[in-house]
Amino acid sequence: MSQASDKVVVGKIGASYGVKGWVKINSYTEVPEGIFDYSPWLLADGKEYQIDQWRPHGKAIVAKLVGIETRDDAERIKNLDISIDTEQLPELGDDEFYWRELNGMQVVTTQGYELGVVKEVFNTGANDVIRVKAKANDAFGQKERLLPFVFDSVVQTVDKTERVITVEWDPGF
Repeated sequence: MSQASDKVVVGKIGASYGVKGWVKINSYTEVPEGIFDYSPWLLADGKEYQIDQWRPHGKAIVAKLVGIETRDDAERIKNLDISIDTEQLPELGDDEFYWRELNGMQVVTTQGYELGVVKEVFNTGANDVIRVKAKANDAFGQKERLLPFVFDSVVQTVDKTERVITVEWDPGF
């Protein structure tokens, strides 16, 4: 059973752009323009918005949302998270997963030592990293561990059904 929410944040509304309700978009999708593949957007104000138009603007992207007609309207939604229903995300293969699916998974070493539970996944530029909150009675006194999420050298398997990640890792590190 997945611990994931039925919504996922894919970006954030930035500053207003012009006087006709356009806003800058901070996209969290792999390809920034990919955020426009999803509609409607649910903003943190609890309302759904359709995209009227969008275009690149230098290295940024700007958009006009239906119902946002003035600079004041744009200022009202500034800095709000952009979420979508997870049902809008593409289906992945059996050996693929979204970061959000890893949250809450147990992490165990190949020797069977339980390191803890995944609390966060993030990218450092070099590779992805999982933040693992250690179990309360960790024999090595660790409260949390940061493990590189690199297949074969560290991560051996990710079992989505059992919700277990098996790693090659020294628990004392």
